[in-house]
Amino acid sequence: MTIIRLRLDKTLKKRNISRYELAKQTGIRYQIIDNYYKNKVIRYDSYVLGKICSVLDCDISDLLEKTEE
Repeated sequence: MTIIRLRLDKTLKKRNISRYELAKQTGIRYQIIDNYYKNKVIRYDSYVLGKICSVLDCDISDLLEKTEE
């Protein structure tokens, strides 16, 4: 089975940015950023992912990874 997993935790660590700072820069509530960070999101919001990619200046592939289980 193929599973899509969020890698926001790794991306933020690599760029040395906190969840709080990302929430401030994107204008997205901290709780939403925290859910993406902890991979607790079931349905990904394209608006949220787009804002995160824009602020972090990254591609969607930096935030999502495909794994096999």
